[in-house]
Amino acid sequence: MNENTPWYKQFWPWVLIGIPASAVISSLYLVKIAVDNKDSLVAEDYYKKGKAINLDLAKIDEAKALGLEFAMSFEAGEVLIEQVAGTPYEGALSVNFYHPTLEARDKNVLLTADGSGIYRLQTDKDFSGNWEVQLDSYDSRWRLQKRIHLPRQEPIRFN
Repeated sequence: MNENTPWYKQFWPWVLIGIPASAVISSLYLVKIAVDNKDSLVAEDYYKKGKAINLDLAKIDEAKALGLEFAMSFEAGEVLIEQVAGTPYEGALSVNFYHPTLEARDKNVLLTADGSGIYRLQTDKDFSGNWEVQLDSYDSRWRLQKRIHLPRQEPIRFN
């Protein structure tokens, strides 16, 4: 190269400028991705939820004191829940399916038992993957919960 060639017509100054410029552009793009895709796992009222853990533990202890045990099975498009042990419970049952990462897949329903004492949930949702499942009495007096992985052939016992 000729020493009289201006710097902006040479190759190496543009390489040295391009490396930090590409890092700045990449970081701005990553900031945009982070802002557009908020994390739904962090609750805004985390302090209140933390205080509520003690109430949840009291509900679980109440279910143990009553000796409650339920079995959950899955058939084509239907979830069947049946009480198998403990003080007979004939009220409505609040069933909550929580997906660990996708809040849009959560399902919360209030079920009543049919004549044979089975709670039935008709569903078209895909229940594959990991789930946190909670069974509550209609008055929130007791709670049973379990982390499960679906699909599954054998019944799941909540006790």
